Amino acid sequence: MKCIAIFYTMLMFSVISLAQTNKPRGRDLGIPFEGTPGKYNAITDVAGVEVGYKTLIEGSGKLVVGKGPIRTGVTAIFPKGKGSLERVFAAWFTLNGNGEMTGTTWVDESGGLGSPVLITNTHSVGVVRDAVIEWYSKRMKSNDYSGDISLPVVAETWDGFLNDINGFHIKKEHVFEAMETAASGPIREGNVGGGTGMVVHQFKGGTGTSSRQLDVKDGGYTVGVLVQANYGRRGLFSIAGVPVGKEIADLLPYQARSDTDQGSIIVVVATDAPLLPHQLERIVKRVSLGIGVVGGRGGNSSGDIFIAFSTANPEISKNEGIAHLEMLPNDRITPLFEATVAATEEAIINAMIAAETMQGVNGNKVYAIPHDRLIQAMKKYNRIK
Repeated sequence: MKCIAIFYTMLMFSVISLAQTNKPRGRDLGIPFEGTPGKYNAITDVAGVEVGYKTLIEGSGKLVVGKGPIRTGVTAIFPKGKGSLERVFAAWFTLNGNGEMTGTTWVDESGGLGSPVLITNTHSVGVVRDAVIEWYSKRMKSNDYSGDISLPVVAETWDGFLNDINGFHIKKEHVFEAMETAASGPIREGNVGGGTGMVVHQFKGGTGTSSRQLDVKDGGYTVGVLVQANYGRRGLFSIAGVPVGKEIADLLPYQARSDTDQGSIIVVVATDAPLLPHQLERIVKRVSLGIGVVGGRGGNSSGDIFIAFSTANPEISKNEGIAHLEMLPNDRITPLFEATVAATEEAIINAMIAAETMQGVNGNKVYAIPHDRLIQAMKKYNRIK
């Protein structure tokens, strides 16, 4: 009987996981995006990249600090899988710095990334950072200092409109779970992981992803993007050139105004193209253009912080001898710029379309973008037939 119970538990978990990954996405609604996506249209289309989540949704009603309601989580992105300690070349950029991404001083100094990238809520950066260090310390063969392990990259966006953010509900065990369940393949979007309590252009936001596969003539490389989207004004919101924010001007969060610029966005860019740190710095800056296409302007209160890495050049991790590296000529980098912009745009829209209406602290409610009205708006401007 125990074996049967375990079987049905595993089966139910598989069904739930499948349902979560089968939520509609932008392309399912017919939205015309530029470029060709990879197999999963996700950051995990870059070979080796793994993503894991821990989502916390508990309670309802009046805010009681320390008890909830809870609407938060953790997202973990491993450049070369959770079993690897290999470094990758990396670079980061901030469009507006009212936010946090730890470990970036070492990324600048070394030109590389030797830890996963984790994303959570603003007040949980510390516990997540400490948990990453502890997770690796238990797996290290020595107690020698490592900048990669001791200075991990952890970023945040604010979920206090829906979540008891001062309750500090993220614990190290939640971080461990996000890291240990990281996997390749299709990944969930919307109200999951660090994106659970997030708001985008005053619709429900969260976690989203997309990818682009370059033509063979451009090298056939892959660019993948994952966003934790929590920013923007309704009036500036646009999809594929359609002013959706003006077409759907209602359904605003409680006490919110359409001209309010609030929130932040964290973006992680992965590629298998052989790029050096200075080239990745050029790539990561193009994320800003993708956000701008959707309607983001990097407002004063926004933390718009991005990091990009390349999984090529495995000899970056060598400790002896000469590391032999490859570099894509700068004259061939423009298609990667375009892929980054396009994948960023689509990842934001995917986050919104997968998200579901959520009610949180004190009854605060954020509406998911209504798919039927979105399609109607796209048809009005002849973007969907």
